Amino acid sequence: MKMFSKKFKAFTLAEVLVTLGVLGVVAAMTMPTLMSSHHKKTYAVQMNKVYNELQQAFLKYKNDKNAVTLSEAGLTSQTNVNQFLKDYFKTVTVCDNLEPPCIPNSEYKNLNGAKVGSGIEDVKNWWGNVNCGILGSGATICIEALSGHSTNNVKWSHILVDTNGMKNPNMAGMDVFFIAYYENGTIDEEGVVPVCNAKKECTLPDDAREKRESLFNQMCRSSSRFRGCFGKLINDNWEMTY
Repeated sequence: MKMFSKKFKAFTLAEVLVTLGVLGVVAAMTMPTLMSSHHKKTYAVQMNKVYNELQQAFLKYKNDKNAVTLSEAGLTSQTNVNQFLKDYFKTVTVCDNLEPPCIPNSEYKNLNGAKVGSGIEDVKNWWGNVNCGILGSGATICIEALSGHSTNNVKWSHILVDTNGMKNPNMAGMDVFFIAYYENGTIDEEGVVPVCNAKKECTLPDDAREKRESLFNQMCRSSSRFRGCFGKLINDNWEMTY
């Protein structure tokens, strides 16, 4: 009677080590890309959320004041901006200036890695005193009152958004955006001005998309004022394609 034995094939230790080494190299090459993609998606989602909160707050503010525009409603002084932040957002903290704990007292960078001037000191020099609020989500918004800026008889001003507050990377176009808001409640890039009639009924300009794309190409990676990246987010349906 013949006895049969089954022979099982197995990997040698050397083959296992080589395989693990290859997997390690592949992981090392792909992990940074995967992490970067994840962070971009997170920042884009956070910015979209802040954008929606701002739009809803502007609309409610106008309705509550029975006003056609934000300037008519009274958002023309920093005192009123301060009250607006307290009344129309779920703010954890409201700051009277660009300072911790609302804004990190550190430098900001562009997408190209270059330092933006002297960081927060440059922002202070641009604005002077503005009011900031930390939202429940952890994002910080700093709003400049509607005074001093007007294009085609449409008043506008600035908003600084840091989607994760004091946390890094403090990089323009990632977690930090410097954007414009217009008296009709539109939030967009500085330069994408709504077209309004005498009754202050406004629509976006026909070339809004082209203007955003142009500002992105000119400024997003190197602007000293964090400009150009936000419009690209709007154009690309809230995806960081840059």
